[in-house]
Amino acid sequence: MIRAFTRAFGQLSDPALRRYLWISVGVTLAVFLILWGLGLFALRVTEIPPFDLFGYTVALDGVADVFGAIVVFLALGLMFPSVLIVIMGFFLDAIAQIVEDRHYPGLGAAREQNVTEVIRIVLKFAALSIALNLLALPIFLFLIFLPPFNLFVFYALNGYLLGREYYELVAYRRLSPVPARRLRRVCGAKLFLVGVVIAVLMSVPGLNLIVPIVATAAMVHLVQDWRTRYAGEQ
Repeated sequence: MIRAFTRAFGQLSDPALRRYLWISVGVTLAVFLILWGLGLFALRVTEIPPFDLFGYTVALDGVADVFGAIVVFLALGLMFPSVLIVIMGFFLDAIAQIVEDRHYPGLGAAREQNVTEVIRIVLKFAALSIALNLLALPIFLFLIFLPPFNLFVFYALNGYLLGREYYELVAYRRLSPVPARRLRRVCGAKLFLVGVVIAVLMSVPGLNLIVPIVATAAMVHLVQDWRTRYAGEQ
């Protein structure tokens, strides 16, 4: 795994990969600015009328706006890995091909994937990831003052999601769904660990913008290694 990530980081000097890096950064920032703006707008137009309590007028609208802004920020932060992989999912084939051309020139053409299959994988991940992160949000908020536990929830959840979905997006280029799922089951524990590493890297400001490309490149190396190592178990 260390070798796969080392090789992935080493290829970032490739101009072709840097092109997709700038595309991902621009699209990601645009998406988050739009979502952040929509969240703040929704808070602004939603009003909680003041009420009397024991002879005092209680106005909670301002407090609700501040608390709501914090919740929106945390929700967007939790879904950051999901949004990044959804965006990069549409560039994955080109990124993986660049890595294969450099390191595995003898592989030949990738398996033909129709647009429907790619979109299904990306949208399935998006729906699952957003749903699970939103379900985990109350737990995360409850454990916000207990850093070891809230970090465990975040990295365990996103480690599972990221490991599985990066694997599927890469493996399906070379394997049909059935053998790809078999190989995933054989390498399940390793895949979870790889996902946790990706989730940790994505939580580092600045570094998280290049992680989708690095994770894709690393997964190409890992899938090729696992295909060779566990050929008899696919």
